[in-house]
Amino acid sequence: MPKLNETIRNAAEAAASAATTVAEKAVETAKDVLAEKVDGVPVGDRRVAIPGMDQEGERLARDKVENDTLVRESARGGSAEGPDSSRAGRHTSYDVADFAPLTGREEDFRFTPLKRLKGLHADALTGPAPAVVVDAPAPVRVETVGRDDARVGSAGIPEDRVSANAWSSFAEATVVTVPQEASIEAPVLVDIQGSDATPAAQHLVIDAEPFSRALVVLRHHGSAVLSQNVEFRVGDSASLTVVTLQEWDDDAVHASAQQALLGRGAAFKHVLVSLGGSLVRVTPSTRFGAPGASVEMYGLTFVDAGQHLESRLFVDHSQPNCTSRVTYKSALQGENAHGVWVGDVLIRATAEGTDTYELNRNLILGDGPRMDSVPNLEIETGLIAGAGHASTTGQLDDEHLYYLMSRGIPEDEARRLVVRGFLFEILQQIGVEDIEARLRQAVEDELASANH
Repeated sequence: MPKLNETIRNAAEAAASAATTVAEKAVETAKDVLAEKVDGVPVGDRRVAIPGMDQEGERLARDKVENDTLVRESARGGSAEGPDSSRAGRHTSYDVADFAPLTGREEDFRFTPLKRLKGLHADALTGPAPAVVVDAPAPVRVETVGRDDARVGSAGIPEDRVSANAWSSFAEATVVTVPQEASIEAPVLVDIQGSDATPAAQHLVIDAEPFSRALVVLRHHGSAVLSQNVEFRVGDSASLTVVTLQEWDDDAVHASAQQALLGRGAAFKHVLVSLGGSLVRVTPSTRFGAPGASVEMYGLTFVDAGQHLESRLFVDHSQPNCTSRVTYKSALQGENAHGVWVGDVLIRATAEGTDTYELNRNLILGDGPRMDSVPNLEIETGLIAGAGHASTTGQLDDEHLYYLMSRGIPEDEARRLVVRGFLFEILQQIGVEDIEARLRQAVEDELASANH
């Protein structure tokens, strides 16, 4: 028995000694790791904000050159030649000749029926641009300027062939300026009325100077075949709300690239409502030019039979401590109704402290429609406050309908009530009661035309 106790004691002492040795080696290894640096940053100082990520985020791809050809090598294995799929490496140019002719296989146009663009991607845009009438209270300034004005092209560079074609073709731009420190209580109304089906180009600049505050409404209506570039310059500590309404006639074709550049501490709200037109493709983009800015992006589309309504947005977080929130909703009804929503959010390595979330919800009303929804979130740093995205597409909830019908509401009216509650959340972001009322009635008219 004494020998057994001694054996146990010796084994315990040996295990303790081994554990001490392992611990000492672990401490020495940790010291070596803490001392190690990669790109001048101590490895031991790499705080992890997202499980599975370090400061560099998830490395999705690596570049290498083989025989003078750039090859993208996936971190998950394999390689693929061709253009950079990351938004960080997307090609930009003011010259349409720098973009290859479209085939429909490009990522940006894989959902867009090119034949229905009526030449906006291929032909010279020689038609007359829709008339622009601005109703603005003092001291807002409205100017018509040439292509050489320094403000034109300062908020963004075209990212696709359609936008570059508009840039190469427009002759004059309309510039609306909200002066520094001005607080404009009444909405600035920019009425854009089309009356010609010849392919045309148009350029608008909305310039909110530092410490200003305003709400601008862009209303598109009439008939047109239009490729349009719109720039929003939001100065330091400025607050700008933009409501862009697509209320075109049934035969209209509209491609609009809307780019915003935000200064330090700026606040920008972008509300997109697309109801009319044969093909409407709007591509809103927001870029942060300095830390501390925030953006809210809202969208509502009601896609009817035969319509193609497409929204492709991009939020480029390149500055620290900026915030973005995206909420888009769509309702679709009728044969060959096609809705598209693509949301790209890029958090660059320099954008520590970013807080972002994007949401897309789509309601299918009956048989026949198609909805393509693609949320994308690209993260290059783990040092962020939060990031997420979600997308849902489905039909009316039977439980909601049953609840209303059990209280004596007819089925058709119950369906309308559910759709109203779904969509009107976006309309409430506009903040102009007469515009909200008109759009609510437009949605009611769309619902009334459906045979449910």
